[in-house]
Amino acid sequence: MDVERIINDIEQLQEMFEAPDIRPLSPKDLAAANRRHDEMLAHSPWFQLWQRYGLCCRTDSPVLRLGESER
Repeated sequence: MDVERIINDIEQLQEMFEAPDIRPLSPKDLAAANRRHDEMLAHSPWFQLWQRYGLCCRTDSPVLRLGESER
């Protein structure tokens, strides 16, 4: 066995996995991230106001939910 070659291969693999992923996010990735964010902030009063009145910086259309019961 060539120990130096094995060590070099391992170091190359480490460098590959340390490099940032530069691929653009897909719409499915963005939807999943938004869903996790919404679930994390679900109990915040400010976030509840944002959800209730549809104030949003996301690209999808806001939904005005008047008279909807509390979750």
